Amino acid sequence: MTEPAALARDLAATGISGLVISWADNNGIPRARIAPIGNLPELVERGVGITSLFAVFDTHDVITFAHAGLSTPSGDVRLIPVVDGLTRLAGQPALAWAPGRQVAIDGSAWPYDQRGVLEAQVARAAGAGLEIRAGWEIEFVVGLPDDGGELRGAHRGPAYSPHALLAIDEFVAALLTDFAGNGLPVNQLHAEFGPSQVEVSLAASDPVTAADRQLLARQTIHAAARAHGLRVSFAPLVGVGGAGNGWHLHTSVWRDGANLLAGDPVRGPGPDGAGYLAGLQRDLPAVAALTAPSVPSLARLRPGMFAGAYVCWGVENREATLRYVPGSPLLGADHANVELKVCDASANPYLALAAVIAAGTAGLADGAALDEPIQSDPGTWSEQDRSERGLVRLPGTPAEQEAALLGSDRIRAVLGDDLLGAFVAVRRSDAAWAAERTPEEVVAAHLWRH
Repeated sequence: MTEPAALARDLAATGISGLVISWADNNGIPRARIAPIGNLPELVERGVGITSLFAVFDTHDVITFAHAGLSTPSGDVRLIPVVDGLTRLAGQPALAWAPGRQVAIDGSAWPYDQRGVLEAQVARAAGAGLEIRAGWEIEFVVGLPDDGGELRGAHRGPAYSPHALLAIDEFVAALLTDFAGNGLPVNQLHAEFGPSQVEVSLAASDPVTAADRQLLARQTIHAAARAHGLRVSFAPLVGVGGAGNGWHLHTSVWRDGANLLAGDPVRGPGPDGAGYLAGLQRDLPAVAALTAPSVPSLARLRPGMFAGAYVCWGVENREATLRYVPGSPLLGADHANVELKVCDASANPYLALAAVIAAGTAGLADGAALDEPIQSDPGTWSEQDRSERGLVRLPGTPAEQEAALLGSDRIRAVLGDDLLGAFVAVRRSDAAWAAERTPEEVVAAHLWRH
């Protein structure tokens, strides 16, 4: 790695004046500090000070003091840039970007640091001889500027059509250019199903890099939209009754260079891969409390919307919460992965991945049994048919979701008592806020938060 002082000089010589140090809070909202690039040596050594209370900010920037560990306005932590992830921002040429790690003021581990939680799960999996790879599909709605805060769509479809993107052609071109410039490998980009909706798929990587890239992708998309007079919303719902934005999380598990999810398109993966998939299904209600935690997240989980409302898995079934994507003679066995449909931008990406890894690897270790796949939409079944197959809906209220999270020892252990307490306090604050408002008001308030 280049010595920080020399790196700072090199960056300054190319016109970089500031470093954006970014992290995601417990609502999935990116937060950041910007420091002069000349301060890079000191930033790497000591970081920049931030309040410890960011762990108990809710979605609406209300600080809840309901968590005993962070119940006063006193306290400070240090935000340290991860220089290995430093990127010159193609769409913001005066700035560089780096993911941030939160540490205590003495430099020791900070229990509320979400990035550290993911790093611990990756290390735990590695200790069992496992490697996890992960990637996101990011959906967002492209809107025209509106001083009233409302969302006016920038393209009129049709869904999945190249014609839809002609209305935002310059934005799409800049986005692909900026993604490449920022080192973000893209699999594909297309007009999605929802009105004015676009999806971009990021290539798989190690989990920490995948979470870092998710944050950088948001920065990149927002900047490109602004440069072209547009706005983007990553909110789980952009209108009551609409399809909403999912951030589908794909993972695969490997041992000794072999993808354990490789298997048969009919029978599913082999024994170890089946255990990973079964572990995810077993803990889905608690996992979803981290991967789709907001009030609009719960409203998005409706049958018929490819959102995964029922706890089940299926082979290439986009209505299943867990969509198993097998390899094929064309793609190869290494292509096999599992897609978690119940995930959106209100999830902290580090916590979302940490929960998925913990649940899946626990199932692999336990030899958890995988039931038969569901190959249709359970929402079209009768209650009797669902009951006979043991299919249940994911939690549909904040209280049910909290109960699922607190009832899972495995997922509780991922967060630890301190972070769990802060996370629950934030979710309760959000739920209390939403309880006094209409669904339309709740959706509108989340439009531009992520």
